Amino acid sequence: MTDVINTVLIDDENDSIIILEKSLAKYCEGVVVAGSAGSVAAGVKLIDNLRPDLVFLDISMPDGEGFEVLERTEFKDFSVVFITAYNEFAIKAFKTSALHYLLKPINSSDLIEAVNRYRNFKKTDEGFDEKIKVMTDTLNGKQQKIILPTADGFTVVELDNIIHCESFNNYTTFHLKEGKKLMVSKPINNYEDILSDLQFVRIHRSHIINIKYINRYVKGRGGYVIMENGVSIDVSEGKKKDFLQKLSEYARG
Repeated sequence: MTDVINTVLIDDENDSIIILEKSLAKYCEGVVVAGSAGSVAAGVKLIDNLRPDLVFLDISMPDGEGFEVLERTEFKDFSVVFITAYNEFAIKAFKTSALHYLLKPINSSDLIEAVNRYRNFKKTDEGFDEKIKVMTDTLNGKQQKIILPTADGFTVVELDNIIHCESFNNYTTFHLKEGKKLMVSKPINNYEDILSDLQFVRIHRSHIINIKYINRYVKGRGGYVIMENGVSIDVSEGKKKDFLQKLSEYARG
């Protein structure tokens, strides 16, 4: 018999709540929607009254951000799946913080995955407060850290500690200061999206570098860079123009 998951839905769009409730009933056995709310204030009250296992929470509502719900509730022992309409900046922030989210309109496979993920862990996300801080800093243009998933949890890495990233199949290795390395099971494309607005640039299909740690650039068809850690990395011909432009922008401050 499937364990019951008491769930609360918080979204200011009533149509979205109705669709999500129907989808949970159809695709996610054992999920019981105990209640719903359409604002931050109502959401806080609902969570404290019902003490749910799982909350589906829209990040944007008329009276504030979804994160405020988490700050204001007295009851804290629940897991969260964030919901967002398509917003490139918000999605980048979710990737940066390694928080779980669903993109509107929510498809059934993503919803099933979210519920199964909860069933597998059945506990408040480890390091949740740190992830929320990274998320909000990114949304506010103050990104200084990235959260990288590892086999046994996650690691918080200062962006300033990353010298370059290297891909191998669907894995990415982060080469850090002091000779440290960290491998994660996500493709480098995922991190190009996250780092592209900062002092990072993709110079090859397999490499993203931190411009701050270039010791030397040697011209050529594409040329190559020598990084502070002594590693030489080719600049692909197709990436050369973007690389030189980013380098020029960085030099101008």
